[in-house]
Formats: sequence, C-alpha cells, structure tokens
Amino acid sequence: MAKSEISPNLIASYKAADYQATVEADVITLHIDQYAASLYQLLAKLDHQCALFITAFNPLSQRQNPQENLVRNTQLRTALTLYTNLIFEGTSTDPSKLWPAEQSFLALGIGLKTAKTLGKQFGQNVVVWIDADAIPRLILLR
Repeated sequence: MAKSEISPNLIASYKAADYQATVEADVITLHIDQYAASLYQLLAKLDHQCALFITAFNPLSQRQNPQENLVRNTQLRTALTLYTNLIFEGTSTDPSKLWPAEQSFLALGIGLKTAKTLGKQFGQNVVVWIDADAIPRLILLR
C-alpha cells in the first residue's frame, strides 16, 4: 500500500474524533475501529449491509468560512440522495477541541467504492465507512 499524503498527526485526530448521527430520537456515536451495537441494530432493522459517515466541511482539512462549508454540505446531501434516502444528520467532533464541530451525514447503503468517490468529489482526506460488522473504519483517500 502506498504511503498516505495525510500526516500521521491528522490521521490520529481523525481516529480520535467522535462521529455522531441522530436517528429518530436516538444519537448513534461511532468511534473508529470500535463495534457500534446501535448502528448494527439500525442496519439490521433497515436491511442494509453498509453505511457511510461523511462531511463536506473543510476540504483537505483546510478551514473554510462557515457559509462555504454549509453550501458544500448541502451539495453533499443532494449527492447522497442519488444513492440512498436513508440519510441522517450528524456531527463530527474533535475531543481535543482543536477543530470546530463539522456537520456530517450518516448514509445507509453506500458501498465502499461510492464512499471513496463521494469523499474525493467533496475534497475530503478521509471518510468513515462501515460494513455489516458495524465497525467504523477510517478510509484514507490521499
């Protein structure tokens, strides 16, 4: 595997982040490489085998103005609707508080290839992808 262009410190930040989505009245919290029972139950209930957690905020980890981030995220939501109608609002947060929270989406039924394509289309360094085992994995895109 080729070496990533993403710095080890930035990768560590992505791995430490909290990825949360609101599903009906519940909040599902995802952590990289940790089984998520609530997501497993959601996938089973809605008969899906995979999911994508993604944002369009701050492409390539370069801070953008809030309005630009909101416009990009609206475009991402529109793009996600081409693949699924099961899209839940979410937030990516940095526990160290070095980065502001980023509005995000949890989208069910998005395969890995499409997840990578969407992440690259919206200028992201990584996406969080989950398959049927309900273990969120950090997918490096550069």
